[in-house]
Amino acid sequence: MLDIKYIRENVEEVKANIKNRFMKVDVDLLLDLDKQKREIGTKIDALRATRNKKSKGKPTAEEILNMRKVGDEIKELEEQLAEVTKTYTELLLAIPNKTHKDSPIGGEEDFKVVYTNKEPKQFEFSPKDHEELLTDAGMLDFKRGAKVAGSKFYFLKNNLVKLNRALVSYGIDVAEKYGFELIETPDLAKQEILVGAGFNPRGEEDQIYTVENTDLALIGTAEITTLGYHADEVMDLSEGPKKYIALSHCFRKEAGAYGRTSKGLYRVHQFAKLEMFIFCTPGESDALHEELLSIEKEICYGLDIPYRVIDIPTGDLGAPAYRKYDIEAYMTMKGDDEKQGEFGEITSASHCLDYQARRMNIKYKDENGKNAFVHTLNGTAIVLSRFPLAIVENNQNEDGSITIPKVLQSYMGGKTTL
Repeated sequence: MLDIKYIRENVEEVKANIKNRFMKVDVDLLLDLDKQKREIGTKIDALRATRNKKSKGKPTAEEILNMRKVGDEIKELEEQLAEVTKTYTELLLAIPNKTHKDSPIGGEEDFKVVYTNKEPKQFEFSPKDHEELLTDAGMLDFKRGAKVAGSKFYFLKNNLVKLNRALVSYGIDVAEKYGFELIETPDLAKQEILVGAGFNPRGEEDQIYTVENTDLALIGTAEITTLGYHADEVMDLSEGPKKYIALSHCFRKEAGAYGRTSKGLYRVHQFAKLEMFIFCTPGESDALHEELLSIEKEICYGLDIPYRVIDIPTGDLGAPAYRKYDIEAYMTMKGDDEKQGEFGEITSASHCLDYQARRMNIKYKDENGKNAFVHTLNGTAIVLSRFPLAIVENNQNEDGSITIPKVLQSYMGGKTTL
């Protein structure tokens, strides 16, 4: 969340940012509640001071009666304060992060392409999409997945399971070169952790599966659990940023995720993912955001996937991100009668400033020995839905076989094709 002091001093800027992100938050009501909250708090403090002063001597009967009245007044004010604070907190948490000055302003289609690695391969035959290729090869079964768990669930089989294991090992090896510590996180998190990360576990528009009669929910990304790992801590960053490469399963409702451009593995309810996460000092975060992107590019380059990097526009950033880059891979599943394919997202790299750290109370000791909020960043290393999708579609052969990228062959016992 943003510092309320910053909001008070930059009201119009905050309102403009909310508008640019296509969000709605009543900033004026928040500021009014903030004023009420402070005024009620001041009254409570004054009454408590009066009560404490009177209690030092032996009170008279009249003073005892007056103190009871003071106590009743304090109780009434505390109830008012609790009610005001509840709405105040809800509004404060709803305000999105600041936005980087270079982020494009606009909706989903207003992104800026900042890098393209190479032109996609033009097939001399009519390319298939990954679902057809993998189903025909006996490596993917959506039909039985739906029978067991419902639509958009699936079974992975045979060489596709091995490909995914190879991708995880490859992603870990790349990340560990850059000082990332490997962890495997819980697949569930408390509601307070999800809210702290900037994800809404309740409500009509959420994408989170909640567990009935508990305060737990299935996570949509290890960003949530890895952030929560250091909740309410003062971290030691004296030797540099703390970097994690986190493995977890991910669960998303993906309501309305149907149609040609969302078919197969592109949008599913469950998948596994390797997520990079960094806790750092404010002075390091801009450079580390670029490092996250460079690692993602290195991973994709090694897999020989045609891709582009886009700078995400304000309306598509999501509340926690200050700036976000996506890597989009070329996919034949997104092709049509006029072109063989189109680009689709496979990774994101987000810079969140201290927005999440304030919500989760994660601090470090600054150069003056004072506690200050850390900055947090996250980025996809490997996602075991869209990565195999991109590999399969870009490396398909006319006979239906799939060439395994050279960088993965050693992880698969020298196998060269699926």
